[in-house]
Amino acid sequence: MTYHPKSDFMRVMIERGFLADCTDYQGLDEAFSTSVVPAYIGFDATAKSLHVGSLIQIMMLRWLQKTGHKPITLMGGGTTKVGDPSFRADERPLLTAAQIDDNIDGIKQVFAKYIDYGEGPTGALMLNNAEWLDGLNYLEFLRDIGRHFSVNRMLSFESVKSRLDREQSLSFLEFNYMILQAYDFLELNRRYGCLLQMGGSDQWGNIVNGIDLTRRVLDHEIYGLTSPLLTTSDGKKMGKTADGAVWLNADMRSPYEFWQFWRNTTDADVGRFLKLYTEIDIEECNRLGALQGSEINEAKVVLADAVTTLCHGAAAAAAAQATAREVFERGGMGDELPTLVLSPDEVANGISVVQLVVRTGLAKSGKDAKRLIAENGARLNDAPLTDAGLMLDAGAFDQPVKLSAGKKRHALIKLA
Repeated sequence: MTYHPKSDFMRVMIERGFLADCTDYQGLDEAFSTSVVPAYIGFDATAKSLHVGSLIQIMMLRWLQKTGHKPITLMGGGTTKVGDPSFRADERPLLTAAQIDDNIDGIKQVFAKYIDYGEGPTGALMLNNAEWLDGLNYLEFLRDIGRHFSVNRMLSFESVKSRLDREQSLSFLEFNYMILQAYDFLELNRRYGCLLQMGGSDQWGNIVNGIDLTRRVLDHEIYGLTSPLLTTSDGKKMGKTADGAVWLNADMRSPYEFWQFWRNTTDADVGRFLKLYTEIDIEECNRLGALQGSEINEAKVVLADAVTTLCHGAAAAAAAQATAREVFERGGMGDELPTLVLSPDEVANGISVVQLVVRTGLAKSGKDAKRLIAENGARLNDAPLTDAGLMLDAGAFDQPVKLSAGKKRHALIKLA
């Protein structure tokens, strides 16, 4: 990328590694340089929380506002009823309207930590596309909007093509998704003067559709900008771990576990993640990312603290770091560790250690738990756990019991 931007926002996007592609670099840069630009990212409500995979988009909206522009977070109350087929091998399970509303309530909690909503030119807007999609008249929509779409062109988009190339069926319901998303951009431009849609690079085809539709219907010039689809340096999808997604809501992934996820970043990813997920200046990100040996571990603590502070607050970050130091450096228990609380009835006749390993989330199944123990990967109160048949009675829980899987994953078990 040799383009040298005039606007602060485009400079941040390029310098910090947010930019994968843009429909018109100079046109968009000019817009950012001369006016307040309203820009949106859409989030479908497929779960009660977003996970770390969405954090790059949330940070883009945060930087947008910090550089003097207007973020729009668009909840997909309408589009979630259809499901985005982009690069999926199968059709998403359909959710009820009540499930979608419940998920939206959970997702909204995240945004308020990163973006300021309210009045004023740069005050963020929280919108729901069900507002204009739910009431559409099918025949009018086909006649007024559908006629602008070429099926030949839609079939050529990589997100659709990859599905068809594998000879996996693409339902007509899913095929409509890209038309509805394009219509979102048109409506946001018409209602709120929105000039830009941002998203992951897998959304490129959907974004271009919206730009074309808005030009045809309203004759307005609008733009698209995408971020890279992130994988870690070892090729894993960002935000996924052995025990599931790294959720952003504290009730689905504790602040300690969230902190620990970032502390466990691979050495090669530290500098890149500091630029993308924190607001630490570029020079310091480069310095920290270039550290070697044991020094890189302190850079990982800086990363974990900064990301956790943004998502869960400074107090939660400090508590997580204190717990980590107590657990790893002093062999202590740590108040912030994930905790399983058992009732006296559950331990009256004893409870198997394999069951406890599974219930604390340290293994996905009894089979995984037994393998962990057989391979000497489990510890009970910091001592090697070698007997998969071990039963613990009520007396074992006079003090909290600490279970560990490997060196970095721990949980407490207490009696109610």
